[in-house]
Amino acid sequence: MKVSIPISGLEPTLISGFHDEFLKEIQNQFNIIVSMRNDYIYLKGNEQKVKEAKKAIQTILKSVEAKGKKIERPKEKEPFSVTTPKRLIKAKSSGQAEYIQAMDDYDIVVSIGPAGTGKTYLGVAQAISYLMEKRIERLILTRPAVEAGESLGFLPGAIEDKVDPYLRPLYDALNDFLPYERIRKYLDMKIIEVAPLAYMRGRTLNDAFIILDEAQNTTGMQMKMFLTRMGWRSKIVITGDITQVDLPSNIFSGLIEIQHLLKNIDGIKFVYLSEKDVVRHSLVQEVIKAYETKNST
Repeated sequence: MKVSIPISGLEPTLISGFHDEFLKEIQNQFNIIVSMRNDYIYLKGNEQKVKEAKKAIQTILKSVEAKGKKIERPKEKEPFSVTTPKRLIKAKSSGQAEYIQAMDDYDIVVSIGPAGTGKTYLGVAQAISYLMEKRIERLILTRPAVEAGESLGFLPGAIEDKVDPYLRPLYDALNDFLPYERIRKYLDMKIIEVAPLAYMRGRTLNDAFIILDEAQNTTGMQMKMFLTRMGWRSKIVITGDITQVDLPSNIFSGLIEIQHLLKNIDGIKFVYLSEKDVVRHSLVQEVIKAYETKNST
């Protein structure tokens, strides 16, 4: 006796199993011939055994179909959250929620606020999320190396030795969202790049998520250079604290300048965070308040 069972609409690998274990099990259990092709399972052998096997398979198919529908049901993204391989990041303040939403809605986002407000942390988390979802092809993390004069040539050692103190916080953020081995792989493949701002010169970055951290320490020319690196299908996030400028007193901060230059351009969003958005230890909020009180008197 020979019969066929339709499986149209079901993922074939759900039925056949790894290396066809499911089909082999049916074949061995009922001592019949079992095969699958063109959206059908074919049974051939003793009439009674074939009938029993068909009944068993149909019961299993119903179960598989139910599980498949459950798995395929789209998962709604939790509002104001970012999913990374290591953890789910949720906004802990209204300012952070605005920041996360802005990174989805705008191609250039400028996040300004004090330490501990999640400017870099959330920016890197969003970039990793975009990378995992294949919405971008690479992630570029950069910072100005102010103390090294951005030339870095006079410092001893390889490039990694020269810039490590300036870029270490960016590596720390990556470690929070990706397993170490994957970070190393992505760095080796240039899918993730961590480099000083000077190394951005002359490049056009397409299909990339580009983060400029500590942007208060860029000059006007450096900021212009960075912004004009943006290519097609890319996003830029600029983060900084305009109260912590380390530039010489005679040099104006590029981050402060763009607040006035770019504020009326569609597609660019400025998000201002405050001590209310600080998510570090509660004492950090008190320290920030104390310094703000001092500066206002």
